[in-house]
Amino acid sequence: MSVAAPRFYFEDVVLHGVLETPAMTVTEAHVALYGGVTGDGAREHGLVPDLLPLCLTTGLGWRVPQPPLAVLAFMGVEWVADAPMRVGDTIHSRSETTLKRSMKEGGVIIEQRQVINQRGEVVQHGKFTFLVAKRPA
Repeated sequence: MSVAAPRFYFEDVVLHGVLETPAMTVTEAHVALYGGVTGDGAREHGLVPDLLPLCLTTGLGWRVPQPPLAVLAFMGVEWVADAPMRVGDTIHSRSETTLKRSMKEGGVIIEQRQVINQRGEVVQHGKFTFLVAKRPA
């Protein structure tokens, strides 16, 4: 007998709910692995490629005690790098659900996300739009 992994459905999402991830320190190994996969290396030794924090914040979302969203479709992303990041910076992310719109078999969720460094500065921010499943009947 197989048991389905727990999911966080449209009905579970709280409008204006905030979720913070644990922190992680960005290392040279992160930069090297990212560069090896994407071909996008740091422009200067010690700097972190602009899209790496976006990737890391997505991964940090798997470290929260909440089950993963039951995403049916990734509808869009808008992302801004506000300040350069350096190897050795410790980051975490904060997400807030700013829109929740019900549809027939699911709903649209917009999540505003910030990447915050060890000094409390927002170094990157953006918006994710997801189509999320409703709880099965």
